[in-house]
Amino acid sequence: MKIDEACVGCIINQSFKVANAIRANQILSNQLTSTVEKMSENFSFEQTPPEIAADVYEEMALIANKYDLYDEVKEHSTQKALSFIPLLKERLSQSDNKLLTATKIAVAGNVIDLAAEVEFDLHEELENIFHIDFAHNDFESFAEQVEKAENIVVIGDNVGEHIFDHLFIQTLQELYPKKEFSYMVRGNPIINDVTIKEAKEAGFDTLCNLVDSGVNTPGFMYERASEEAKKLFDNADLVISKGMGNYECMSPAKRENICFLLKVKCNVVASSLGKEIGDIICKLT
Repeated sequence: MKIDEACVGCIINQSFKVANAIRANQILSNQLTSTVEKMSENFSFEQTPPEIAADVYEEMALIANKYDLYDEVKEHSTQKALSFIPLLKERLSQSDNKLLTATKIAVAGNVIDLAAEVEFDLHEELENIFHIDFAHNDFESFAEQVEKAENIVVIGDNVGEHIFDHLFIQTLQELYPKKEFSYMVRGNPIINDVTIKEAKEAGFDTLCNLVDSGVNTPGFMYERASEEAKKLFDNADLVISKGMGNYECMSPAKRENICFLLKVKCNVVASSLGKEIGDIICKLT
């Protein structure tokens, strides 16, 4: 999915979010914004939004002299997500369709997105998501593919959301104990996306096969992935892609049997899917 004119303003606006996150003084804040505005003059409309974002965030990190621009925010997101786990485990224990409930939980976590055009409240999302349907609803086909698959790859998205992904994979393992599961994360800090560091802290390395994708983009760019990640992606029976960044990078789909699970949080993605901001998506290729 290539960038749209609307993406330009959104990416520039992220410089303000970064400035707030790192508590930048006015001089640094102005430098961040002016640099991104200057870069925007040369954005290539042949690239995806995550490709553009990778270059922008690398430059902002250099200016701020900070390796992980959102390290403090990511820690807060993790703790907030963890506070909901007891309630979500209780809901799962009472569910008549644990796969559907776990999938809804995984999608609810996708509201934790610091680069989105529109922000949603996580508590409100968890209150509502079990009572609404997927706007694009391939869940039954997805469930059939989960049943058939021997090895399943989940491509993670944001920190905080990854806590719900852990519960999602844990539930899948309980439902299908003979299947092999992998969780793929970003190759370096980019926006608030999950990396090996946060994944290990959450226990993914003991839960399933944890893989560093090697990509420096806030979305799985196959061309930038490590050979291990490419092989895993190519050979998986089913790929579960979390969030808008992964959808932007893999749309049009790179292969069959990718299930996109996401919350629509911007007009450009809404237009691509033919849906509305706020919709939840379960789209199988």
